[in-house]
Amino acid sequence: MKQLFTLLILLSAMTMSAAKTKKPTIARIDPTCWYTGMKNPSLQLMVYGKDIATATDVTIDYPGVRVDSIVRLDSPNYLFIYINVREAKPGVMTLMLKGQKWNAKASYELKAREKAGRERRGFDISDVLYLLMPDRFAQSADHPAQVAGMNTYKEDRTQPSLRHGGDLEGLRQHLDYFTELGVTALWFTPILENNSPDSDNGFSTYHGYATTDYYRVDPRFGTNEQYRQLIDDCHRRGLKVVMDMIFNHCGFEHPWVKDMPSKDWLNLPAWLEESGGTSNAAGTSFLQTSYKLTPVLDPYATEVDLRETTEGWFVPTMPDLNQHNPHLMCYLIQNSKWWIESAGIDGIRMDTYPYAFREAMADWMRELQDEYPNFNTVGETWVTEPAYTATWQANSKLSKLNSQLKTVMDFSFFDKLNQAKNEETDAWWQGLNRIYNSFVYDYLYPNPSSVMAFIDNHDTDRFLGAGRDSLMLKQALALLLTVNRIPQLYYGTEIMMNGTKEVTDGNVRQDFPGGFPGDSQNAFTREGRTRVQQQMFGWLSRLLHWRQGNRVIARGTMKQFIPYNGVYVIARQLRDRALDAPNHYVDHTVLTILNGTTKPATMQVQRYQEVIGSTARAKDILTGRYYDLTKDLQLKPRQSLILEF
Repeated sequence: MKQLFTLLILLSAMTMSAAKTKKPTIARIDPTCWYTGMKNPSLQLMVYGKDIATATDVTIDYPGVRVDSIVRLDSPNYLFIYINVREAKPGVMTLMLKGQKWNAKASYELKAREKAGRERRGFDISDVLYLLMPDRFAQSADHPAQVAGMNTYKEDRTQPSLRHGGDLEGLRQHLDYFTELGVTALWFTPILENNSPDSDNGFSTYHGYATTDYYRVDPRFGTNEQYRQLIDDCHRRGLKVVMDMIFNHCGFEHPWVKDMPSKDWLNLPAWLEESGGTSNAAGTSFLQTSYKLTPVLDPYATEVDLRETTEGWFVPTMPDLNQHNPHLMCYLIQNSKWWIESAGIDGIRMDTYPYAFREAMADWMRELQDEYPNFNTVGETWVTEPAYTATWQANSKLSKLNSQLKTVMDFSFFDKLNQAKNEETDAWWQGLNRIYNSFVYDYLYPNPSSVMAFIDNHDTDRFLGAGRDSLMLKQALALLLTVNRIPQLYYGTEIMMNGTKEVTDGNVRQDFPGGFPGDSQNAFTREGRTRVQQQMFGWLSRLLHWRQGNRVIARGTMKQFIPYNGVYVIARQLRDRALDAPNHYVDHTVLTILNGTTKPATMQVQRYQEVIGSTARAKDILTGRYYDLTKDLQLKPRQSLILEF
């Protein structure tokens, strides 16, 4: 009996020893695959697995592939392998890792590219982007109530700050709606995995801005394959797709937070606890951002102000990534390329652009531009002064550092228009004078036609607020869709959805009526829309379809007249080759005419002769009515005209 007891103890000790010396295995490799024929032949493989960094030898026996370097950081569970694939052909290679008394291997696929980088064409001024939140737009019939393996979450459409259950398949089933409306590109708020649990205080990441896996579509929305199918179906309908990305921060449930590859992977500087740092619910020290973007460009900025902007966390549940870490930045650069290649996206919208480190983001844009010269990226630059925004555009003379960012967001236009909608246009500063005085600074932009304008989005009150002022909404849309800008619409504007952020952001992110089972209204169809909704939808749809392929709007010059007697006039003009006689040229003009007052107004045509010339008649593209341009035009209160001749 004593011998048996001794044997059991020995076997138990041997089992425990074996458990302690469990051999490392490869649990994951990012990117999940790669593509041959890229201009930059260097590929970073982030290999993850328990104690995987103890590997002493790395080999890849595959023609045209060589291992350039192996990098071990602070965590023993990450191994960064840099390989060169310049001469490699598509196929499956084997990665071999060897350590003391262990070895591990994994297959890794190199795929052929569907098209060359220069053939990837992004969005531009000829497009109209339609921004929507997948969680709030439409749900498919087979949407799962819960997804196994995800942290605790709730789908409750009665709560504006919880998930509502929209998905990619629901979106795909309504693609004809977008072509009927007349938009040409769709921008979805983030669709990547956000495996964050809902908390008792109502915090939820239905909005998507807390990424926990950069290579996986959130399974509550669907799969990577469904995302690709959605994009393919969009392309067949002539619709482009813009992907929302976030390099400034990730979600708190990202594996990097519990097991940081290196101590400087996140912005958790050593001086933090001694200089005002706080702790989140998990006890992690962090610095809260000031949300003030001016220190990034302020020539007199202090170090503390700049740190709070670029190293501060956006919220306690979104850790701030340190783009100064070259291995992290390489990971993010590759990730954006991977989505272009694997899903076929047509553009990127980069969230919270100035919060990340400028130099690193410029390197990202430079690499993207080199690989995809005709692609486009727009950065969120939320400051309402044109000089600030213009500094972020590529080739700006206002900055020593070239951002390489082709498109910036025009928060000045948004801000001034939302002030003007509540004012009478006077002889100086009020009303539509604000728009005029914003456009006068377009000389600051290297390329004004690559600036994105909008009247509202998912982070702002809806343009209508809590009201239903269709006249002012039409003025805003007439401006947005005819000026020298890339226009962006927010979902539901076409049916006059309203709402404010007074209580919660969810109130401006309401469900699109008809997108969910049990909805009492179906605004996707003409029959399902109310009379008022259909009037706005029809009006906007006519304008959008007229804008499609309109060379005057896409290529024409722009002139604006100082608002006079309450009337604001903008002219777009283009001298173009005649279709039936290529050696002859035809002058085309579009006049956007707005009465910026709540009273009748007169447009004195003589004042605008430099753009009207000898033209006697012009057609209003919104109504089909012809106007006599030899006589002054009598305008109704808040009337909008778009005349073409």
